[in-house]
Amino acid sequence: MSADSLLDALDPEQRAVATALTGPVCVLAGAGTGKTRAITHRIAYGVRTGVYRPASVLAVTFTARAAGEMRVRLRDLGAGGVQARTFHAAALRQLGHFWPRVVGGAPPRLVEAKATLVAEAGRRVGVSVDRVSVRDLAAEIEWAKVSLVTAEDYERAAAAVRRPTPAGQDAQAVARLLTAYEDVKTERGVIDFEDVLLLLAAMLAQRGEVADEVRAQYRHFVVDEYQDVSPLQQYLLEQWLGGRHDVCVVGDPSQTIYSFAGASPHHLLTFTTRHPRAQVVRLVRDYRSTPQVVGLANRVLHATRRPGDPAPLHLVAQQPDGPQVRFTAYDDDDAEAAGIAARAARLVAAGVPASEIAVLYRTNVQSEAFEQALAAAGVGYQVRGGERFFARRDVRDALVLLRGGARSADPDVPLGQTVRDILTSVGWAPQPPAARGAARERWDAMQALVGLADDLVAARGGATLTDLVAELDDRASAQHAPTVDGVTLASLHAAKGLEWDAVFLAGLSDGLLPISLAQTEAAVAEERRLLYVGVTRARRHLELSYAAARTPGSRAARARSRFLTGLWPGEEGGRGAVRRGSAPADPAVLERLRQWRARVADERGVAAFRVLPDVALEAVAAAMPTQPADLRYVQGLGPTRLREYGDDLLRVVADEGAPGSREAVRTNLE
Repeated sequence: MSADSLLDALDPEQRAVATALTGPVCVLAGAGTGKTRAITHRIAYGVRTGVYRPASVLAVTFTARAAGEMRVRLRDLGAGGVQARTFHAAALRQLGHFWPRVVGGAPPRLVEAKATLVAEAGRRVGVSVDRVSVRDLAAEIEWAKVSLVTAEDYERAAAAVRRPTPAGQDAQAVARLLTAYEDVKTERGVIDFEDVLLLLAAMLAQRGEVADEVRAQYRHFVVDEYQDVSPLQQYLLEQWLGGRHDVCVVGDPSQTIYSFAGASPHHLLTFTTRHPRAQVVRLVRDYRSTPQVVGLANRVLHATRRPGDPAPLHLVAQQPDGPQVRFTAYDDDDAEAAGIAARAARLVAAGVPASEIAVLYRTNVQSEAFEQALAAAGVGYQVRGGERFFARRDVRDALVLLRGGARSADPDVPLGQTVRDILTSVGWAPQPPAARGAARERWDAMQALVGLADDLVAARGGATLTDLVAELDDRASAQHAPTVDGVTLASLHAAKGLEWDAVFLAGLSDGLLPISLAQTEAAVAEERRLLYVGVTRARRHLELSYAAARTPGSRAARARSRFLTGLWPGEEGGRGAVRRGSAPADPAVLERLRQWRARVADERGVAAFRVLPDVALEAVAAAMPTQPADLRYVQGLGPTRLREYGDDLLRVVADEGAPGSREAVRTNLE
């Protein structure tokens, strides 16, 4: 592939990014606009044209998964020697390289969890901590460190941003805890993830020979998701650059959803001030979602704008029309979970893969109801943020078998068949187990490995088992798990950077979104951006819902999210299809009911609504009654209509050709 041919697959704006190889470049990229394609093609084009040496490029992003995906794309584009890492991974590698020379000996041990250190620090300063408060205090320590806030400055800094103190502690107590935490780490000879960045940045700032060596190695920088950089990450980036301007940053201020963790769009918004000669490119062509989804996203997005805020990007849909966005009001949380599970099951039956469906919510505690409802509906699921795929015992066992098989695999047997033969001994079979539970979860994991083997063959026709093992090792190091065939359950924060064919945004009531903890104007604005991120995860099907009550039979005390004002159908500016009830209407059943009503109306010479109003048809198609008693509680059906049409409605719902026993229906209804 020639250098110029790399540009053929890009639109004009993406091509502008790819050909801007030197100097400061700022890419403002809306959701679904192909930013990863643009920046990976930029790097590959620079390598192909000889402007870049692969080893001189450092691309950094925020998640191991994103970094792994970037490496795969770069390899496929012929730029496999480029370093694509998270901030922490890149810094840890450099720190480990220079520590023996600068400090002497091996670097301190890196602790992955702060809990025991925070608990010890709390005991030393008289701060009572339990399991929940330890987690909250650890998060506060992380915020202070990535925000470059010292213990001495904590009270002032927290007050300046109106940051609530965690775990019921006052600011002075948290400041004392910050000091004690650092003391505990020093005594134990360990460092945390924030220390990796702090220590490397300090080393580069204070040791000229180290800074010179790093800057001679890395000449070109790319920073993805730049709206999420913290002050600490920005400081490290500045040390890497050393006053140079050869950096390309990519981000979208409207997708800033991690301010609570120290992320700030300030650096993206002020990039042209720090780099006056920067070239700015805006990516607004949305290749991900239908016009219906993009239209809602734009309306949510523009509603976030406050006086003085920069104008948000206005996305332009590139996909053909799709179904209307659906809005559903449920009576309670159980009804919402059951309704969404039923809709997911219908989508799967209609050909949408379960792995291309997601249910997104504001807090992780909301997942349990959806897990139970999906299991009851016979739909597989996976909870994002649960046990990591490569940490599972059955996956580790499978990898051992695959590595052993790679040494003796028959080269004449196709890779897919070889993998299937090997994994049969650890739970794979051509068909999944009928029931949910541990056996089905194990099968789902094995099927994900089988699917990855098939994908590898499709991408590289001569791929071998050795190639698959190497791919799995790369993915394990980056925690880039293969796709498991099940509906994804995830918080809105965990969904960032992902996309699905169908997305259900659940629990959209005030107190959940925006969450009740959002007390400041800035915090509420970030909650609205979280809704925007959720909307833009959907490619084709999008459904928004809320429940009026928490439990069946309890008072309907919840109000629909204020973010949906003007968006909900029936309100000024609202578009889409609205449903009311315990489940959304089945489209096929609803169409049959409408055809039946039209025939009855024609026979009687009356208007269709005189037979049954639309609300009654929709309620029947949502309730899916199977026996006469089910019709008693359907909205819009009174006793007269039940006696007159009850058996016909049951017959139409069941899609039966022969009429039922009208007398039997009347008897049961009475």
